[in-house]
Amino acid sequence: MKLNPSLFAALIAGVAFGTAQAQTKWDMPTPYGDSNFHTKNVKQFADDIKAASGGKLEIVVHSNASLIKHPEIKRAVQTGQVSIGEILISVLGNENPIFAFDSNPFLAPNYSAAKKLLRVARPYVEKRLDAQGIKVLYAVPWPPQGIYTKKPFNSTADLKGVKFRTYNPATSEFAKLMGAIPTTVQVPEIPQAFLTGLVEAMITSGATGVDTQAWDYLKFYTDTEAFLPFNMVIVNKAAFAKLDPALQKQVVSIATKAEERGWAASAENNEGYKKTMASKGITVQKPNAKLEAELNAIGKVMAQEWMKKTGPDAQAILNEL
Repeated sequence: MKLNPSLFAALIAGVAFGTAQAQTKWDMPTPYGDSNFHTKNVKQFADDIKAASGGKLEIVVHSNASLIKHPEIKRAVQTGQVSIGEILISVLGNENPIFAFDSNPFLAPNYSAAKKLLRVARPYVEKRLDAQGIKVLYAVPWPPQGIYTKKPFNSTADLKGVKFRTYNPATSEFAKLMGAIPTTVQVPEIPQAFLTGLVEAMITSGATGVDTQAWDYLKFYTDTEAFLPFNMVIVNKAAFAKLDPALQKQVVSIATKAEERGWAASAENNEGYKKTMASKGITVQKPNAKLEAELNAIGKVMAQEWMKKTGPDAQAILNEL
């Protein structure tokens, strides 16, 4: 039997259309550069999903806030402007204080304590995001936060009146309680902010110190191990629901592996970051007893204030720690 050429062409076009329809492409904005361990983990996550799905789902990573600025990523995912994104969860602290669960200084200052904190707080965070049409896929901590300064840092009095780079509401409050002047600066703008005098000190991890080459504009890193803030990879629930059930299971499974891999990378790299900074001329030091006592006192004040702002959910979280 001879097939009509026009009918044959229509069948081929239908097959091609069906194949195209079966493929899904998600743009994924992330806040940090390609050398950052979070970004490397995200890219591995995307590669793993593409491979496991046979190309049915492709996630295109746009790093270093090149597609959407960090403070706008959550909103972009929520509204469906993009289907998936990575955020530092505590940047949402002004929206709801539950999102700042990880930013109370010295509440969970090491990896084991941070893991317990995440386990306890995660249901409360996920409940809030779920009501906004957002699903959490995985969460990975930054290394413990330390304080970078141009001059020796032996007491909070050393920061009085100093312009202090912050990145969420909690770190802004921390700066104020130390007598510093908080100034919000996103990671890609950190070097320029220091070189132009916009800021003179900051609190962040060794990872960010290395990524932004802090030795070019700072001299001291005080390893306070204040807290371990979390990045979360979030997905628009409606976009996720459009995936077939088997693909949804693959995404969740691969996200679980990405979370495990990210935790391991954070812990493994932590000491290396400090060694790198020391080799580049930054003095890496532990806080003295006086400074440690001052910082711990600030941490207690912040935890109490966070509990008052957040209400019963915060009390429930603190009771389980």
